[in-house]
Amino acid sequence: MVVVPELWTCRAVVFDTDGVITDSARVHAAAWKEAFDAVPGVDPPFDVREDYRRYVDGKSRLDGATAFLAARGLRLSAGDPDDGPGTDTVCEVAARKERAFVRMLGEEGVDVWPGTVRLLIALHGAGVRCAAVSASRHARDLLARAGVRSLLQTVVDGNDVARLGLSGKPDPGLFLEAARRLCVPAGEAAVVEDALAGVEAGRRGGFGLVVGVDRAAGPTSADDLREHGADVVVDDLGELVGSEARRG
Repeated sequence: MVVVPELWTCRAVVFDTDGVITDSARVHAAAWKEAFDAVPGVDPPFDVREDYRRYVDGKSRLDGATAFLAARGLRLSAGDPDDGPGTDTVCEVAARKERAFVRMLGEEGVDVWPGTVRLLIALHGAGVRCAAVSASRHARDLLARAGVRSLLQTVVDGNDVARLGLSGKPDPGLFLEAARRLCVPAGEAAVVEDALAGVEAGRRGGFGLVVGVDRAAGPTSADDLREHGADVVVDDLGELVGSEARRG
């Protein structure tokens, strides 16, 4: 067990959704691959592990699409947010990904990470307030389908990003908005993230503890999370259940 007593001295914990609470990151990655691989000139093809982790995980669809295409030396025009699915503009590629994600979600459903559920239940029992954040507009639906919405005091999702004009990760805006809704200063709260952009956002936001979840389990993925701002890295959040016994 990894002992992180600092987590249990925090007044609140803000969780990322995709890849931390729900196992929907793999669906997002598959949808991105379908969208990117249709773009002429993408070579080598999108890798659902490394490219997803480095360029799109935790970011808004437009930011993620722009970052990956730029990494492949492709600079498409931005287009219009109302563009339909296609490959000529960044917005069209993002719309293609969205359509693929909705289709795949309907076909496969969504799972949760059991270790995260155990941690949420333990935090709930300890009176620690919890929130979830996501750049996706589907977050509330995903959390409801996963059966964990009742363990969260609030959710900040892509709809809030658009309504409030929040910047995407690595900007800490989503996390800070969640902490504000929980009425807890960032310095007295923790952030739990699996994305490099997300742990960087937690660090930039001045949160008291940033926990990185190494879902990629690659040769450098844990070190990458630390380099971007994680105070501690775990393979699964179930490792933290029980560490509340070390409080004080």
